[in-house]
Amino acid sequence: MTGSDFNILLPEVILALFAMAALLFGVYTGKDKTTGLITWATAAVFALLAVWIGVNGEGARTAFGGMFNDDPFARFAKVTILLSAAAVLVMSADYMQRRGLARFEYPILVALSVVGMMMMVSAGDLMALYIGLELQSLALYVIASIRRDSAKSTEAGLKYFVLGAFSSGLLLYGASLTYGYAGTTLFSGILSTLGEGVPLGLLFGLVFMLSGLAFKVSAAPFHMWAPDVYEGSPTPVTAFFATAPKVAAMALFARLVYDAFGAIPADWTQVIAAMSLLSMFLGAVAAIGQKDLKRLMAYSSIAHMGYALLGLAAGTAAGVQAMLVYMAIYVTMNVGTFAFILSLERDGKPVSDIHALNMFSKKEPLKALAMLVLLFSLAGVPPMLGFFGKFYVLKATVDAGMVWLATAGAVASVIGAFYYLRLVFYMYFGKETDGVESRMGAVQWLALMASAAIMVVGIVNLMGIDPAAAIAAEALVR
Repeated sequence: MTGSDFNILLPEVILALFAMAALLFGVYTGKDKTTGLITWATAAVFALLAVWIGVNGEGARTAFGGMFNDDPFARFAKVTILLSAAAVLVMSADYMQRRGLARFEYPILVALSVVGMMMMVSAGDLMALYIGLELQSLALYVIASIRRDSAKSTEAGLKYFVLGAFSSGLLLYGASLTYGYAGTTLFSGILSTLGEGVPLGLLFGLVFMLSGLAFKVSAAPFHMWAPDVYEGSPTPVTAFFATAPKVAAMALFARLVYDAFGAIPADWTQVIAAMSLLSMFLGAVAAIGQKDLKRLMAYSSIAHMGYALLGLAAGTAAGVQAMLVYMAIYVTMNVGTFAFILSLERDGKPVSDIHALNMFSKKEPLKALAMLVLLFSLAGVPPMLGFFGKFYVLKATVDAGMVWLATAGAVASVIGAFYYLRLVFYMYFGKETDGVESRMGAVQWLALMASAAIMVVGIVNLMGIDPAAAIAAEALVR
């Protein structure tokens, strides 16, 4: 390792060292008694690293012979990952304490998973890709089952682990085929081997790797884990699953297809278009029958990943830009939505039944209004920011000549609007019942209100995200 390599990798090294130091601190100074301190310290480190990466990054650099990339695309994804992880950690701290889930290992595992995510979005080699992916996944398997006395939480962790192992097998088999036919694991080396006659084995390797990554973003037909894991995991863990890991996996998706297979877009855009189409319609239709808020959000996430994949299916820089903007908006919406879900309880117990929202607006008009804004944005109702996110990816798809796919996306969006608007109906026009209480700490209240405000105010220049996303996309699509 040279000094230059170390400097490029410094944010990841700092976060990994912090996680190990926090682990030792927790073990030797009272374990779960230090959970609150470790949680806030971890969130602070995330936020500081996000600022550092966002302010100091310049140009594109590589480390370890091209295995690790530091470019505008990676930096955009890392800032989004770090800020969303910090937001979920701090807004979950009060919930974890009240529910007896305040384990000191939780923020440490989140930190280690974020190290893996940062490695994923910077990967320039199949080995680096796999190391980052597994570091993220192993930590997520554990936190899914962190509620040790709950059969549902244990089941969620086991299902996630078993299906995750299956997806890793697909990914590794695809990587081995790719290495066998390309003779290298470097993305740049794979790209240089692609000529007019692409070996069939190499295409099979690409399809297997895309299938493995589709699991990580819960894209259909590899979505089967999401509803059960979302429902069974503790709500703060579900909130984390719905934010940072999605950004990391989608960025890795883009990194692989453009850096390693950018010379043959006609071959992989078809696969991504099929995944996008299936995800949008499955998420839109399957969510209609859901009665649990967390399962509904799982199918919502499947549909939203389908819309994000529209940008990649376009196979253009504008498509990547649209995907990055969409993911940033999606994460912001989810932070606010889960801040609301975290606060719902009845008789001191958490509630996630959608019928519990009946006439919620009478008890909590301000929170109901904020949630209405977020639900409208998730549904893509103008003029909320979520509408512009969908407009961006649909426009990129149309500009790439895939009008049929954009039309299908618009139809799926209309179908999906039903289950979001149904929640609004319950909150404002539902039947009078015992209802639900909303016990919300200051941080959760701030997360809900800030997220809702961004959905309205952020329309002006899309919060400044659009220019940064354009620079990131240009760095990837060369």
